[in-house]
Amino acid sequence: MIGFARTLCVVLLSVIPALAADTPTIESTRANEDVRLTVDPSSLFWKSANAAFVDKDRFGNPVHAYRTEVRTRWTKDNLYFLFICPYKKLSLKPDPNTHEETNQLWNWEVAEAFIGSDFSDIQRYKEFEVSPQGEWVDLDIDLKKPHHEDGWTWNSGFEVLAKIDSQKHVWYAAMRIPFRAIDSRTPAIDNTLRINLFRSGGPPTHPYGIAWQPTMSKTFHVPEKFGLIKLVEEGK
Repeated sequence: MIGFARTLCVVLLSVIPALAADTPTIESTRANEDVRLTVDPSSLFWKSANAAFVDKDRFGNPVHAYRTEVRTRWTKDNLYFLFICPYKKLSLKPDPNTHEETNQLWNWEVAEAFIGSDFSDIQRYKEFEVSPQGEWVDLDIDLKKPHHEDGWTWNSGFEVLAKIDSQKHVWYAAMRIPFRAIDSRTPAIDNTLRINLFRSGGPPTHPYGIAWQPTMSKTFHVPEKFGLIKLVEEGK
């Protein structure tokens, strides 16, 4: 029995790293200090950031028209994202309020990041949304609850900035998320978090939803399909 247990342990240890190596991973590059939020992709802060692309529908089919670039950086206090979002026609909420959280913002044009630090209970994670008009909502998601959308009453303290370039048909949005809202650990090189990235919107007659990692479901809330985000040194 002891020999069998040792053999099983060796097998498991050999399999787990292989599975981890196969998990899609975004590398977030470190910045020495926090900066004022900007949505300018050519800024010094964003030029050296790594990028991922949100360009598939929920079932993995390419959606070239809405291919969205997402750049990311981190500091000792915050995790940053920049969404670069081409569009055809925006579906915007009338009378936007950028001073208070907008519940059910997901019914309009939004960019989203789902982030989890708990690898033992993957049904728990945080959701962050921003619209082209600078509206925002953040949620503490627990899929074990019958109404996980009730998590919108949680407040992370994250900040957003957005801009619409109607001539280029691109909208931009930036997020600054405090690490204390998403992870109990001190941020450090090689730390990883679970993540998926999304965009949704379009007119009611032709809505769309795209993902970094397709969920293979009609919903975005499939944590089994999350990838990873890894904190790395700049240039790595």
